[in-house]
This record gives sequence, C-alpha cells and structure tokens, in this order.
Amino acid sequence: MNFPVRHLRRLPMLGAIAATLIVTPALAASPGNDPAALVKIRDAAMTSDYAWQRTEDMTDLIGPRLSGSPGAAAAVTQVADAMRKLGAKVTLQPVKVPHWVRGIETGELVDYTGRPAGITQRIVLTALGGSGATPVDGLVAPVLVLNSFEELKARSAEVKGKIVLFDVAFDQHMADRGLAGPAYGAGSNYRRNGPRLAAELGAVGALVRSVGGAAYRLPHTGSSGLSDDARIPAAAVTAEDAMLMARLAKRGPVKLKLVLTPKNLPDADSFNVIADLPGTDKPEEIVIVSGHLDSWDLSPGAHDDAAAVASAMAVFDVLKKLDYRPRRTIRFIAWMNEENGMRGASTYLAAEQANTAKHFGAIESDNGVGRPFGLRASVTPQSVKLFASLQAALQPIGAGVFQRQDVLATGDLAGLERAGVPSFAPIVDTANYFDIHHTPADTLDKVDPDSLRRNVALMAATAWYLANMEQPIGRSSVPAP
Repeated sequence: MNFPVRHLRRLPMLGAIAATLIVTPALAASPGNDPAALVKIRDAAMTSDYAWQRTEDMTDLIGPRLSGSPGAAAAVTQVADAMRKLGAKVTLQPVKVPHWVRGIETGELVDYTGRPAGITQRIVLTALGGSGATPVDGLVAPVLVLNSFEELKARSAEVKGKIVLFDVAFDQHMADRGLAGPAYGAGSNYRRNGPRLAAELGAVGALVRSVGGAAYRLPHTGSSGLSDDARIPAAAVTAEDAMLMARLAKRGPVKLKLVLTPKNLPDADSFNVIADLPGTDKPEEIVIVSGHLDSWDLSPGAHDDAAAVASAMAVFDVLKKLDYRPRRTIRFIAWMNEENGMRGASTYLAAEQANTAKHFGAIESDNGVGRPFGLRASVTPQSVKLFASLQAALQPIGAGVFQRQDVLATGDLAGLERAGVPSFAPIVDTANYFDIHHTPADTLDKVDPDSLRRNVALMAATAWYLANMEQPIGRSSVPAP
C-alpha cells in the first residue's frame, strides 16, 4: 500500500546510513497490537461507508458475476482498480474457469390423477449449475418423489426413465437456533449428489427441493455435481412446488414436461485479484483477508459474496486512513470461481504450495454479512489465549466470541488449511441468510449497513492482529481428505 515515508525529501544529504537511521524508527513506531491501536481500527471501520460503496458498485453497476461471464470479467477490473486506488500492489492471477450458461428453464405438470380437462400447472424452477439439457422441445416423463438417499436405494428399480424429485425440506428450526450451516449442508448434499446418483440409475432428469428457508416460491440454484458421462437435466424447484408434486404423487402418477437448455462451454480465462500491503519487517510472511468474487447468475449476489469482498477491501482502506503499517504482509484475495468449481483456490494453492509455511493465517468471509458475533478459528488449543486482546477490542461491538475448531473447511481456504495454514471465518447471524441464498433476491437492499460496518471492523482488527502477533500460533493440523 502507498504509505509514503514522510519528509525524506527534507533530509540533508547525510548519506544512506543517516537516512536509514531516520526511516527505521518511523517504521518501528507502528503501534502493532497495542490495545489502543485495535480500538482505533475498530472505530475507524464503524464510521466508514467504504464497504457499502464498493458493494453498491459491484451489485448495482455489474450485477451477476458467474464464472466466465462478462459480469465476472467486469468485477475483476472493478476490484483491481479500486485496490490500486488504495495504493496496494495488485496482481491478477490467471485462472481457467468453467463456463456454464443458463438457457430456457420451464416446468409444467401435464398429467396427474384428478386433473381437470385442459388444465396444466406451472412449476417454478431454475437449472442447477452444470445441468445437462433437455431436447429443445423439452421432455415429458413421470415424476418419482423421494425423501432420502436410502429411499433412492430401496426404489432404485423404479428410477429408469423417470424425473427424480428429492423432496427434502430445509430445516429452518436449526437455522433459527444458530445452526444454519449444518442445515444447509444437509440440504445441499441432495443438490450436489442427488442428480448424479439418479443419473447413474437411469433417470432422465433430476429435481431437488430448493435448499433454503422462507418459502416464497423462490428457486435456489447451486452446483449439481454432474459429470460429462451422465449430465442429465437437473433443476431446483421451489419448496411449494416440491410439496405440490409430493401431494399429487400420493393420488397417483404425475407427469412433468421439463425444458432446460443450458450450455457447458469451453473453459474461460479469468483471474484471482490479489493485492498486497507489504509488511515492514516480516514481509515474506502473509496474512490473507478474502471473499469470493463470483456469484450465481440469478442475482447480484450482494450477500454471497459481494459485501464480503467489499469488507475485505475495506481492511486496506481502514489501515490507509490510519496510516498503519503491519509487520507481516496483509494479502487481499478476491477468489474467482468459488461457486461452481473452486478453480481460483486450487490455482492459488498450486502456485503457493512451496510457500504455505509462510502463510501465517487466512481469513475468508462467505456466510453473508449479517450481524457478526466473533470468529471461528482452526488454531491450536494452546494458542486460544493469545487472542484475548483481540476479543476485548471487539467486545464493545458484540463481536468478541472466539470459537476454536479443529477444521473450518471454509470454501477457498480449505486447501491452505489442509496445508497447515490456520484459518479464520466470521461468526455471523445466518438465521435468514438462506432465505435468499442463490436466489434472484440476493440484492443490495438485503444488506444492513450497520452489520456491514461491524463485519469490516471484525475483519480489519483480525487481519491487523494476525499481521502483528509476536507469538507463533502454531500450524493447523487438518487431515487430508
């Protein structure tokens, strides 16, 4: 970052040694992890709208940013330019990404027991990432409603030639009680693996009940896990339509006309956006602060993950305004292709494989920017006590919780974590996050400005704290998959 050493031009011609004697104390005067410095970082973040402005730019000016799309390319340019304006050293790391394009997507119930003559019913759905295509005119097939993988196995002889619907409800009760992550994991398991397993048994199509709460007839997209050797049409249907088909199936056979025309195009060229604020005396050691730049194509992805990227960008803005220089290098990364391939993360890991021991810690925000309560961290049990000062600084904004876990497995950081890099993730309120997750409703108006500022304060204080810690925090010990 462009934090110029002041007054060097005023120095008399004392030679290199004299200049060094004057410059070195200036660098040494950096406040490090003095509690007062952490308070200043927190308070500066809480009075700044920088992250909101960057979120607004990304969502309102660009919109959706699926890998390989013009929106993703525009976001690379926009974020890189913004980081250069902050004086950061910016690198665009080339990444080959999947290029999947959504086409026409319609569903219509054309036959079922008790159907009045001339009546059909529209089914609200959206193609899953990586879905195969139906014929242009669509396909008509019976619907087989299943409630679990165990039922799929038990009724495997019935699957061939059917459109399989996995009707598994999102557990909102878990989400309401702070367990939205496990609730999402259970549901997304059917989205990722259900279509593939159905295809292997001869299904001609697959549907999954949308993984999310607030049943307002919103379809939630996401990756399907399908491969080229069995890429059947696959879509997410709204909770209401999944329940409708389940009720009709109890009356008798149900037939659905499905039209999906997505395309899987050749891989496209894209980039991770990397920006460095060099450390003063340990520049070779790296602290990552990050979010992922891509979004699904249904919405601008305000919570997932534009506002998190903007929060990470704002770390540099806060430190620049305070003229604070970290001991270790703070590295901002806007990861590309988290949503449907993780290519950005794997590219970075491959490039840094020999240098992972120099990564002191890594932060990623990818659970929306609801009210933050603190941090999850894959640090050693012995090092938890080292974060007491950070917790104290964040407690006044209600973000002082520190939860140690053996494994975070947080999106783009999972590979670095397996390589031993301690990982950190904000603990945020996700009770309603999955209401809009991967839907057309993930728009800027859903972001609360105050919660966003609190996320910036949490990320900025944490990045600064890690960059200036005196004691080693130990290496993560995540087993290889």
